[in-house]
Amino acid sequence: MEVRGLGIMRWPFVKQTRLALAVQLAKPPRMPSPARHPETALPLVSIDPAQCSAPLRVALALDCALLRVAQVAGAFA
Repeated sequence: MEVRGLGIMRWPFVKQTRLALAVQLAKPPRMPSPARHPETALPLVSIDPAQCSAPLRVALALDCALLRVAQVAGAFA
């Protein structure tokens, strides 16, 4: 993977995994409703890629999709 300003990096990987979340790169509503990807039926969240917190939001959304974090209201409630 290329990391701008650093070069080409080698990262550890797994050959297979199960999908748990679909992410749409778009500005989300302030309080999203639960949504599913129309073709895969995976939980679907919108994340604004322009926000510096976007990678952390994706990680938190994945934790919610995997039931590691409980949510009171929003995309996983």
